[in-house]
Amino acid sequence: MIDKKSNGSLDLAQLRTFLAVYRAGSLTAAARLVGLTQPTVTTQLRALEDHMGRQLFERLPRGVTPTPAADDLAARLAAPMDALEAITGGALDEAAPEPPVLLGGPAEFLAAVVVPSLGPLLDKGVRLRVTTGLSEDLLAGLRTGRYDLVVSTIRPRGRALTSEPLADEDFVLVATPDWTDKIDHDLLTRDGPAALADIPLISYADDLPILRRYWRHVFDTRLVAEPALVIPDLRAVKAAALAGLGATVLPRYLCTTEIANGSLRLLLDPEDAPINTGFLAQRSGAHPLPHVTLVRDHLLQVARSC
Repeated sequence: MIDKKSNGSLDLAQLRTFLAVYRAGSLTAAARLVGLTQPTVTTQLRALEDHMGRQLFERLPRGVTPTPAADDLAARLAAPMDALEAITGGALDEAAPEPPVLLGGPAEFLAAVVVPSLGPLLDKGVRLRVTTGLSEDLLAGLRTGRYDLVVSTIRPRGRALTSEPLADEDFVLVATPDWTDKIDHDLLTRDGPAALADIPLISYADDLPILRRYWRHVFDTRLVAEPALVIPDLRAVKAAALAGLGATVLPRYLCTTEIANGSLRLLLDPEDAPINTGFLAQRSGAHPLPHVTLVRDHLLQVARSC
């Protein structure tokens, strides 16, 4: 239940401005989205906070951060406001352009697959604001309306979000030719872990999550090792492997070019490689704006052509 200092209905324009600030993360960006001046946005927010008797945002040196009250309001407001915008065709403010599509996803997939494909969308006048991060955090933001679409490495649970499979990524064990030439490939085929014992391992995290999964799936054994190098970015992991610092496991999409030109080689090419399915998620019950639908359809088309 919304706390209010006085009786009366909430102002629709104030709610629309609130949601724009919540999604944009700054008063300046929100003002552009709703076609208002920044002072007007500030005035509307203060009036809404006064009406509700709750602080909605904490002001930062750059932008704003939502309070728990704002998270709660946005979670209930996002779908109805999006539906209203869709029904009115933007008539709530005909002078304002369609807002940017707010897309979230893992940095590596967005950089390697999504961003290079965005030209046709930009040609159609679509504007995007892309955020990278962990799937759990991005899905939480999607539920509260902070994003329109999220590429997730995990399937969302619950009724608040819908999702559909986007792409399957298979994982490959790679190293430079200098390392692969030193390996006893007969021993590797017969007993993989023993053949790789002297190769430094490059990992995304200290607990070797991708490497452990590969060892369990392909070698049917538990990987017990300390990584030589840990870098929390798969693009940097690839760069380290290319520099000859050791072996690693990467999603194939991230190193297709390097495998093709021979700068990285597959240490193994099993028939049954580890696979992870990525999902494209959006809020349930929302009536997405036309540009959100354009981006969604484009991402599905791009992923299926990879």
